[in-house]
Amino acid sequence: INGTEKVRYVQRAIYNREQFIMFDSDVGHFVGFTPYGEKLAKRWNSNAVFMEDRRTAVDWFCRCWYKNFTPFLTER
Repeated sequence: INGTEKVRYVQRAIYNREQFIMFDSDVGHFVGFTPYGEKLAKRWNSNAVFMEDRRTAVDWFCRCWYKNFTPFLTER
């Protein structure tokens, strides 16, 4: 396995040591953990263009960076 088959994109927002919102590419939408995070998740999840960008981040962000960091991660 070259490492790009099972790739997951996770974006978390933390303020004052408390996670208030998170996006997981396996889930496919933002989840809020506080009242503000829930409000923000509802707003971001309703924006179709923004959500398509987050859902495809596995391809354009994770796999791209994996190729750049492979020598440093796997050959040590």
